[in-house]
Amino acid sequence: MKASAKAAFRTLIVSILAASSPASFYAPSAHAAETDAPPLETIVVTGSFIHRTDTETPSPVTVLSKDQIEKSGLTTIYDAIHTISADNSGTIPTAFAGGFAPGSAGVALRGLTVNSTLVLVDGRRLANYPFADDGQRSFVDLNSIPLTMVDRIEVLKDGASSLYGADAIAGVVNIIMKREYSGAEVSADVGTSQHGGGSTVRVSGNLGSGSLKDDGHNAYLTFEYQKDGKILTSDRGFPFNTSDLSSIGGNNLLGGQPSLSSGSVFGSVTPGTVASNADGTPNLLSGTPLPGALVQPLRPCGAHSALVTDATGSYCEQNLQSGVSIQPAAERLGVTGRFTVKLSDVSEAYLSSTYYQNHVVAVFPPNQIQNTSPVNTNSIALPPLLANGSINPNNPFASQGQYALINYAFGDIPFGIDVTSHSLRSVMGYKTRVAGWDLDAAIDANHSWNDFAQPGYISLNGLLSAINDGSYSFVNPSSNSAATRALVAPTPTKTSTSDLYSVDLRGSHDLFALPGGTAAVALGAELRHEAQNDPNINPRLDYLGTGRQEAAGSRQVAATFLEIALPIVSTFEANLSGRYDHYSDFGGKATPKIGLKWTPIRQLALRSTYSEGFRAPSFSENGSSEAEGCISYTPPADFQALHGNNGYVQQYNLCSLTVANKAIKPETAKNFTFGAIIEPTKWLSASLDYYAIKKNNVIAQSNPVTALNAYYAGGQLPAGFSVTPDRVDPAYPSILPRPAVVASPYQNANALQTDGIDLNLRVTLNLGSAGRFYSDIDVTKIFSFKLILPDGSEQQYAGTQGPYYLSSGAGTPRYRGSWTNGWEHGPVSVTATTYYTSGFTQTGPDFLPADQCLYADSAGNSFPRNCRIASFWYVDLTGEYRINDRLKTSLVVSNVFDRQPPIDPSDYAGINFNPTYHYAGIVGRYLKFGLLYKFQ
Repeated sequence: MKASAKAAFRTLIVSILAASSPASFYAPSAHAAETDAPPLETIVVTGSFIHRTDTETPSPVTVLSKDQIEKSGLTTIYDAIHTISADNSGTIPTAFAGGFAPGSAGVALRGLTVNSTLVLVDGRRLANYPFADDGQRSFVDLNSIPLTMVDRIEVLKDGASSLYGADAIAGVVNIIMKREYSGAEVSADVGTSQHGGGSTVRVSGNLGSGSLKDDGHNAYLTFEYQKDGKILTSDRGFPFNTSDLSSIGGNNLLGGQPSLSSGSVFGSVTPGTVASNADGTPNLLSGTPLPGALVQPLRPCGAHSALVTDATGSYCEQNLQSGVSIQPAAERLGVTGRFTVKLSDVSEAYLSSTYYQNHVVAVFPPNQIQNTSPVNTNSIALPPLLANGSINPNNPFASQGQYALINYAFGDIPFGIDVTSHSLRSVMGYKTRVAGWDLDAAIDANHSWNDFAQPGYISLNGLLSAINDGSYSFVNPSSNSAATRALVAPTPTKTSTSDLYSVDLRGSHDLFALPGGTAAVALGAELRHEAQNDPNINPRLDYLGTGRQEAAGSRQVAATFLEIALPIVSTFEANLSGRYDHYSDFGGKATPKIGLKWTPIRQLALRSTYSEGFRAPSFSENGSSEAEGCISYTPPADFQALHGNNGYVQQYNLCSLTVANKAIKPETAKNFTFGAIIEPTKWLSASLDYYAIKKNNVIAQSNPVTALNAYYAGGQLPAGFSVTPDRVDPAYPSILPRPAVVASPYQNANALQTDGIDLNLRVTLNLGSAGRFYSDIDVTKIFSFKLILPDGSEQQYAGTQGPYYLSSGAGTPRYRGSWTNGWEHGPVSVTATTYYTSGFTQTGPDFLPADQCLYADSAGNSFPRNCRIASFWYVDLTGEYRINDRLKTSLVVSNVFDRQPPIDPSDYAGINFNPTYHYAGIVGRYLKFGLLYKFQ
C-alpha cells in the first residue's frame, strides 16, 4: 500500500470513532439538486453496495418517491408501505391495539411475517420494537420513523441476506432520508371522518442552512407532530358496533349471558355451594349451582340493556362492545437533526440524531369477573357472610346460607391499554475515496423503550379480598371509592427496552475492464450488539385475563460480506454476493446470492436471481421467555352436540402458552426470482416478476390442532404438549370440559413455500398544453402459500384467513393491487388511486380442519353461509394547487365512495371487520385539507 494511501486509511480508522453516513452517498440523478454528485451519475440501489448507472438491477425494486407519497395523501411510513401489493399476511396495523405489540406497525413482504422483512434507514439497521408480535416475532416499528425528511422509500422484493444478513428473507425496506436541506417550510393538515371520530391534526416543519457544494456544510432540523383522534364503535353502525349478529344469521354473543361465562355491568347470580380448601376455608373459585337453580339479575337492568329469560333463568343482556376503540387515539412527536460537513472534494462526515415518540390509548370492553387465564374464575362465588361475620349485601341468597355464583362486568373500572413508545437514534458517519476505493464507515446507536400500562385488569388477590370484606359493591358500583377500585384493579405497568449498537465499514472499487464495462467489487464488515428486556407485566399471575409475555437476552454479531459486479458483455451482467454472520448465541451462517440480467434489445431486459437467507432466532424464541395469547375459538360440532349446543361450547377465548427453546436453530430460506422489464416506448414501461421462496426450520408454535384432536378423542397428546381443561360445564358436569390452555415449546418443525407474481405497469403521456397524465398499476398474485408439517401434510393458506394464529389473523388474500391515475397541469395536480384486496374463505387450516369454518352459528352452520369474506376496493382522491412559489394547498378525499368493509366475524383484531385489509372501510369517507408554506 502506498504511503499516501496508508495515511488516508489511518485517517479513516480514526474518523470511524466520530462519523457515519447513509447507504446512498451518491444520490440518484433525479435528486441532483440536493446533492453534490460525482462526475459520473452513479447510484447505489438497495440490494447492492456497488455504484451503478442503471437503476434496474437483477432484483426487483419498487421506489416510492416523496412526491408520490405526498400525492397519495398518506402521512405515515406504514400507510405508504402498506400500499405496496407485496405487503400481505402478517402485517401489523396500528389499529390492532389488543395484540402483543400494541402501538406499533410492521411490514410483512410476501406474507412471511414482520420478522422476515428487514427495515433499514439509510441502509442501516434499527433497534427492534421492545414488544414482540404474538410474543414471538421481533420487528422494526414503522411508527418510530419520521416521514418529514424522507427522500424516497426503496422496497427490495427479493432475498438479501447475502448483503444485509438476518431477516432479509422476504425483502428489504430501505427508507432513504434527505442528505441535505436548505430553507424553511411549515406544513399543516387537518382531517375528519364523515361518520365521526378519527379527526387528524398534523404539523411539520423543516429548517436548514448551508450547501455542501457551495459552503462545504449543511445543517437541518425537522419536526413533526400528529394527533389522531379515536374512533369508537358508538361512532359506527351495525354490524361493526355489536357482538349480536343473530339478525343476519350469526350468533348472539352479547354480554350478560351466564351460559357464555359473560356478565353485564348489572350482574347476575345463581345460588350454589363451594368446596373447601385444604385448611377448611371456603374455595370461592369452586362454585357449583344448586340442582335446578336459576340465574337472576343482581340488580335491575338499566339503560342499554334488556331483561332476558331463558332456560337458565333471567339476566340483563347488554352490548359490551359499545364505546370500544375501533381506532385508538394516537399522538406522535418526532425531532430530527443532521449536520454534514464536506472535508474535501471526496470526503464528508455527518452526525444525525432522531427522537420519536408515539403515544397510543385504546378502550376495551369492560373486564369480566370470569376468566380462564391465568386462574380460572368461571365458577367464582360470593360468600353468604363477610369476613367480619355480617350478612353479605352483594349476595341475595345470603339469608339462606347459600353462595352466589356471579357473572359480572366491571363497568365502573375503565379497561384498555396506554403505551408510549420512544426511539432515540444517533448515527455518526464518514465517507471518502482512497486509492480508488469508495469507503463508508458508521457508528450507530439506537435505544428504544416502551412505557406500558394496562388499566382495568383485575387483581385476583384484590378481588377476593374485596369480596370477602364486602368493600366492593356489585349491587351499587357507583358507590365504590377510588381506593376500592384501585384495590380490585391496580394498574399493571412495565417498561420494556430494545437496543442496537453497531459499527461497520464498507468499500467498493473498480476491478478490471470487461466487454460490457468495468467489473467492480464491494467489501464490508460489521460488529453489532443487540439486546432486549421485556419483563412480564403479570409476574405473580395475579391479573386475570392477561397472558404471560416476557423476553430477555443479548448477543453480539460479527459479519463480513463480498459483492462482485460483472458486466460480461454490453447486454449481459452478473452480480455475485455472499455474507457470513456469526451470532454469539447460536453460531454462524453463510448466505450466497447470484443475480443475472440480460438485455437482448433496448426495449427488453430479462432478470433472475437465486439466493439463500436466514432469520436469527429472536430472544422470545431462544432467550428467557414465554408468551401466552388467546384467540376466538369454536369447538368442533360433535363436541358442541355433546353439550347440547349450549353457550358453554359457543365461541370463547382459547389460550396458547409457548415457551422459549434454547436449542432452536435459525430459519433458512431459498429464494428464486425471474422476470422481465419491458419498455416498448418512452411512454410505456412494465415489469413482470415471478418469485418462489422456501423456508426451512420454520420457528413456530407447535400446531395445536393435533393436540386438540387428541384431547377431544381422549387419546395421548403429542410429545411436548399439554392441555389445561376449563371448568366443567355446569349443565353437563360429567362430560369432557372444553380446553382452556394449550401449551408447548417453540420448535423448528415446519417448512413454508410460497410463490406468485408481481406486475407493475406505468403509462406516462405528455399532453402538451393539456398537461401530463400518468397511470400506474401494481398487482401481486399469490399462487400458493403453504405450511409443510413434519409428517409431510400441508396447510394451504393462499385464499384463506390462515394462518389464523399469526398476528391479527388477517388472512392471505391471493390478490392485492392498486391503480393510480394522475394528471398535472401547471400548478394543479389530481391523483386518484384505487386499492383492491381479493376475498378469501373464512378458514384457518392452522387452527381448525381446512373444511371447517372459523365462525359457525349455534347449530354449527357456517356464517356467512358460504364461509367467505368478500373482496374489498376503495378509491382515494387527492388534489394539489400551488398558489405561488411559497404556498401550496391540498385536499384529500379518502374512500371517496364511502365503501363499508366486508363483514369478517372471526377476525379477532376488529369487531366483525378486518383492520389489516379493510380499515379504510371502517373509517369511511374521510376529508383532509392541507397547507404548505415555504419561507424562502
